[in-house]
Amino acid sequence: MIGKVPESSEGLQSPSPTRPLRIALFTETFLPSIDGTVTRLCHTIRNLRMLGHEMLVIAPQGGLVEFEGAKIHGVPCFPFPLYPHLKLAIPRPSIGRALAAFQPDLLHAAHPACLGASAFHYSSRLRVPLLVSYHCQLPKWLHYYGLGKLEPLAWWGVKAAYNRADVTLATSQWMQAELRRRGVERVELWQRGVDTDQFHPQRASREMRARLTQGHPDDNLLLYVGRLSAEKEIEKCRRLFAASSSLRLALVGDGPHRRKLEEHFAGTPTCFTGFLKGEELAAAFASADVFFMPSRTETLGLVLLEAMAAGCPVVAVQAGGITDVVQDGVTGHLYLPGDLSTAIARIQKLLGDPSHCETMRQRARREAQGWSWAAATLQLERFYLSLTQREAELRQQIAARAASGTSAEDICCTLQISRATLRRHTCRTPGVMNATQS
Repeated sequence: MIGKVPESSEGLQSPSPTRPLRIALFTETFLPSIDGTVTRLCHTIRNLRMLGHEMLVIAPQGGLVEFEGAKIHGVPCFPFPLYPHLKLAIPRPSIGRALAAFQPDLLHAAHPACLGASAFHYSSRLRVPLLVSYHCQLPKWLHYYGLGKLEPLAWWGVKAAYNRADVTLATSQWMQAELRRRGVERVELWQRGVDTDQFHPQRASREMRARLTQGHPDDNLLLYVGRLSAEKEIEKCRRLFAASSSLRLALVGDGPHRRKLEEHFAGTPTCFTGFLKGEELAAAFASADVFFMPSRTETLGLVLLEAMAAGCPVVAVQAGGITDVVQDGVTGHLYLPGDLSTAIARIQKLLGDPSHCETMRQRARREAQGWSWAAATLQLERFYLSLTQREAELRQQIAARAASGTSAEDICCTLQISRATLRRHTCRTPGVMNATQS
């Protein structure tokens, strides 16, 4: 198992490789889009650059040519019909030219689906290791778009593709276990992080509270932050108005489901703000009374950690990666899927018991302070270094085992590598390649 680092970043230092790594990052979504994956990748790029590493980001074209010193190679894209806010970029030869000029030491594909799928090809072609990270439950999302029967096929695709990588990173223990259950091999945990300086209780603002409550800052304020999409199940928030006669709801974000949600919440005290970022987003978290998350398909739920850092008590469904973030009754409240009566009771407890609410705020803040992006990036760097350092040893290890008549299957099992990794190290060594065909 590749080494992990402590939760806190205090006292941590980079392992200081002999030279900076050259990392090519493939992603299906990037700035100016805003979501949890983009947030993680932006902090990762920033911290890797601070550690001295060179980076090339291959992403759908969005107008950027550089971010934090990392070059952006934008690929022409178009809106995905079922999800217009998602831009699809089809791999094209310009990616190969950009990689040839950059000469990466390794490739990292963040949730490869379309554009990122080309990373598997270029890992073999350039003979460099490939790390993939899993960020969203696309197979589960299919149910929300009338395509639920395709879920088994989608999981088959995930297993077939991800098992070609050298290592797969999951962003929560729950997701790590789920991927392993689905047959994905070599799955490790990439720890979470949050910017506790940006998301802080001191960001609370009377002005922001008045904005989110539509001019009624003394009313109770329930907050949701994230995509406005079908898989988030935001419609369930309407039943929560039963928690208090003075409850108001703020939905921060945008997405393909917004128009339907505006119709669904018509006649209720609900504020649609669109996307907020930076200081405005931090103020929204800190100014709310309760943060609510109804989604059952979160791989982690980064916005929960941001709410907790801001001192906003959390009520969320007990499903998916959310259980990694929130400890029920300690750092927030959880309810079983479909049990909105319990969710309402938990919200009422937070709104009606100031002492309990303050305890939850303080505990949530302390929990969030244990997770920094610096520590998460140092852990990722160790994954990178382990893969690049292993490359120099693998060819000799494979050749030695092949010479003794070991089958390809046994070589992969013994060295804990994929068939794709085996081919990468034998494609230019005919004798070894022939010996490992079995």
